Amino acid sequence: MYFSLVPDINYDQKPISYPFSESDFIIAKNFFRRYQINPDVFDFAVFYTKYTIEDGKRLDEIANDAYGNPLYDWIIILTNNMIDPLFSLPVDAYTVQAITEEKYGNEAYSGIHHYETLEIKSGQQLDGNDIIALEGGLIVDENFYNSNFEYWNGTSTISIPGTSAAAPVYNYDYEVKQNEKRREIFVLKRGLVKRFVNEFKTRVLYGECSEFISKKLKKVAV
Repeated sequence: MYFSLVPDINYDQKPISYPFSESDFIIAKNFFRRYQINPDVFDFAVFYTKYTIEDGKRLDEIANDAYGNPLYDWIIILTNNMIDPLFSLPVDAYTVQAITEEKYGNEAYSGIHHYETLEIKSGQQLDGNDIIALEGGLIVDENFYNSNFEYWNGTSTISIPGTSAAAPVYNYDYEVKQNEKRREIFVLKRGLVKRFVNEFKTRVLYGECSEFISKKLKKVAV
């Protein structure tokens, strides 16, 4: 269904058809014509629902669950800005292990991917809420981990070792976490699908230019 909506290009193949005494064009789909969703739209929960992907679940199956039509898998791809759908879905634990071992070799489990901060409370409060001296989950370097971290507790400066302010994230743990992130996607609510398809049809059309032939076809020379 997706490719029936994507406009075409009139491709000039003269440079590979020597000798070329006349124009020889081939009509092909314009695979570079992409429609990208502004990530800010996910702030509007009224338009989307969160969907948790199970191991082995395909996009066409998700589309069938969400819209009753497996051919609407392209809507899920676009609304989640999936560049390569094959690598945008979660895999099972065995596959994560195999990918990690191939990617990092002998350092698959012992190698440190990066360091992340741990949340440190300052001991102070503002309007009944704890004041955070160090936000957790920030990526830091090895130097931060091996140095002291200092913060103000309201009366004096506290110094703690970096090993208490950050922790190493090992390669395997990193890959597991990245895989789990792929489980949560946004699914456009069913009642908005028709409107989305109509908008997509309009947005991918060509505007008038020197290569313009029609709204669904333009000339591209090599």
